[in-house]
Amino acid sequence: MTLASKITIARILLVPVFAVLAVAYGRSVDAGNPDDSLRWWALAVFVTASATDGVDGWIARRFNQRSKFGAFIDPIADKSLLLTGVVTLSLVDWGSIGWRLPIWFPALVVLRDGVILGGILILYSGHRKVTIAPHWSGKVCTVAQMFALGWVMLRVTWFPPFWPCVIAGVFTVWSTVAYVRQGIGILRTQPAA
Repeated sequence: MTLASKITIARILLVPVFAVLAVAYGRSVDAGNPDDSLRWWALAVFVTASATDGVDGWIARRFNQRSKFGAFIDPIADKSLLLTGVVTLSLVDWGSIGWRLPIWFPALVVLRDGVILGGILILYSGHRKVTIAPHWSGKVCTVAQMFALGWVMLRVTWFPPFWPCVIAGVFTVWSTVAYVRQGIGILRTQPAA
């Protein structure tokens, strides 16, 4: 197993650590005695896990450690972290009552990922060649979703989390449409193998 893959697995192992810390902080908020050390630890774990995404990719490219396993496990690690963050931060308050992601946001994120995964399965079942490569709109979507998560975790109070979620929601829908169009294009142009 390559160093890059080990770093990716470490990212997966950090996901439940983040979830436990985030829920513990939310419970301390609910109890009326917020333990800010839990919030900062959760944020530190989330940022560390997010940073390993760039590190493992750089190592894989720089030291020629690309592998089929790495290509398979990396998106799983990314989605695990993002979905855990989105779902967790929609279920627990991270400040005053309602300081969380609105419930429609994780539903939209999960729906998007379900549509993309379903599309890939349709292409595979139709014996089409599927190259899993991120579209630029998907990258913007991920950054916008991370921004919304950061807004909640850092408790930026200029305006409520609803507005960063609206922006991320627009990019989430946009990237979903882009991937669906890409899948339809593959169905139309590639003959079944």
